[in-house]
Order: sequence, then C-alpha cells, then structure tokens
Amino acid sequence: MKKTALYSWHEQAGAKIIDFGGYLMPVQYAGIIAEHRAVREAAGLFDVSHMGNFYIRGEKAGEFLQYLTTNNVAKVRDGQAQYTLMLYPDGGIVDDLIIYRISADTWFLIVNASNCEKDFLWIGGHLGEFEGVTLEDKTGSLSLIALQGPKSMEILDRVFPGSGLSGLGSFHFRTIPYEGSEIMVARTGYTGEEGVEVCLPNEVAESLWSALMEAGREDGIQPIGLGARDTLRLEMGYSLYGHEIERDINPLEARLNWVVKMNKGNFIGKQACQQVEIDPRRGVVGFALEGRAIPRQGFKVFNSDHQEIGQVCSGTMSPTLQEPIGTASVLADYTPTGTTLFVEIRGSLHSGVVRHLPFVHGDRP
Repeated sequence: MKKTALYSWHEQAGAKIIDFGGYLMPVQYAGIIAEHRAVREAAGLFDVSHMGNFYIRGEKAGEFLQYLTTNNVAKVRDGQAQYTLMLYPDGGIVDDLIIYRISADTWFLIVNASNCEKDFLWIGGHLGEFEGVTLEDKTGSLSLIALQGPKSMEILDRVFPGSGLSGLGSFHFRTIPYEGSEIMVARTGYTGEEGVEVCLPNEVAESLWSALMEAGREDGIQPIGLGARDTLRLEMGYSLYGHEIERDINPLEARLNWVVKMNKGNFIGKQACQQVEIDPRRGVVGFALEGRAIPRQGFKVFNSDHQEIGQVCSGTMSPTLQEPIGTASVLADYTPTGTTLFVEIRGSLHSGVVRHLPFVHGDRP
C-alpha cells in the first residue's frame, strides 16, 4: 500500500486511515461534519497527493491533447488550466482531468488516483500518432495540497507575503520558489469555495503543510479528510469518477456537455457524442429526499407509477442543508427540475424531487 509524503503527519494527528486508490489516506480527523463546516466557514487543508501527475512534452503536445481530450485546448494560454475529459471511441469516459499549459510544448496533467495506471497506458497508446510527443509519470515524486475555504486566500498571503498569489484568476496558476524547490500554485479546487491547489516535490510537502496550518490557526483552519471532500463536492454537484461518470456513461448524459466542444475538430469519442446529442437516453440529476433516509450509490430510483427509471450515483446527508441529497442517472424524461421521483432504501420507497444543481452556491472555480 502506498503512502503520501504527509502520511506521518496524518497518523500523528489521529486521522482515521483508509485504503483509497491504492494509497493509505485520511478519511477524517475531527469528524466529517465538523471538517465540512470548517471549509464552508473558514478554511481546510487537504492532502490529495494520491492523484496522478503526468507531463506531456513536444512540439505537437497541444495538438495531441486537442485530439485526446474533449475541451478546446486551443483556448488555453501559458499559466492557464482547463477541466476536460478523455473518452473511449464509444463515448464512455476514460477519466476527467485538469490540464495545465506551462508552455506551448510542455503540459502538466492531474488525473484521478484510481485511474492513474489506466490513464497512463491510454495516453501512451496514442502517442505514436503525434511524432515527438513524450509522456512522463511524476506521480511518485510530487505531492498535491489543497487549501480551500473563505479564509484560504488570506492564509496563503501570510505564507507567501507579497507574492500576489491571492489575485490569481480562476483556473490560472503560477510557479514560484519555495525552500529551494519550484512549486505550482493553481486557482482550482473541488469544494466550491475559494482556494488553491499546490503541486510540489515530496521533500517540501510537510514543510508547506505545517506552514499553512500555522498561518491559519487563528482562522480555524482544519485538516480535512476524504469524507468531507466527498460531501463538499456533492453539495456543489461536482462529478466523481465511478459515481456520476464512468466507463459506460457518455458525458452529454452526465451534465458535462459544457466541456465537450463539438465544433473544435476531431477528438476521440466525437462521433459517439454526436449521436447522443441528437437523442440522449438519460441524464444525471440532483435530487433531495423528504425525511432523513440517506440515499446511497446503486439504490434504485422509481417514478410515481413505481417503474424503475434509474439509480443513485452519489448520496449523503448534506451538512449545509441538513437534508438528504444525491445525484442519480435517470431516463431523459425525468430530468427536468421539479420532477417527482422515489428512491428505494431498505425496501421502502422515499419521495424526492429533482433539484437544480449546485445544491449549495459557493465561489465556484
């Protein structure tokens, strides 16, 4: 089992550790609800070093990524990042990822931990079509720390005074020196709150983590585990691979048409997306349930005639709204906001309604 460079810190802090994506990762410290509220009200620090990190280099690197991914890479400038997808030819999702343009011939990719090996093989398998483009896996040598919450940028300024990092625009990044190393600070995140994600060498990860914790102590900064990370992203309606998106889901049926640019030229999976664009069979929606029963992934969803229409992708008791919420993949006729649906929980049907996403409005990146 792999460990991040911050594992000892988590262990000493009394975190509950679980296996996630092949890594021993903290799922909670003080508790999911307390950590969730810390991020919504003050600031939280996340170790997300289990994510995969790749470099793609070469004169045709941008051209390669334009073919490999669904978003329009041509619009990305130096110092900018972009959320995008990789698709199979049949339109199924290989992974969602963020790409960072360091220069015209150097790009950095962050992919999901559980898909890291698969993604590396998938990307490498298409390099032959673009002469001179190379792929390098840096996952084992880099850490990723996310600082999120309304107080996060003030905390960042205390650690890097005069750097101007707090003025970074959404999906922009800068590379700066830190303790003899080069680190990348990006205005991205997975919570809907203000914040940054910092990619840095393992050797300086614990130093920066401790500096941020100390700088945010008076503001109530807390270390945050994977449990609260999931409830935070679900309140914002953000997709998670293996839940809202996966191998058998087309992005146009998963609310991700905004990152599929059909007019940009050819890309892997385009023809399959064109077919779904004409006749979508289903869609991913947000919903809330009456009562206190909590929906979970895989639970069946029914219409008012007790006909099965889909299944739950993700579900939780929202710490912010104090009601059961979730996402579900349902037949296209049942996607409009306000549609009544029923979720089967422990043999009983619980009434709910399709809600507009996000459930909670934050400072969305």
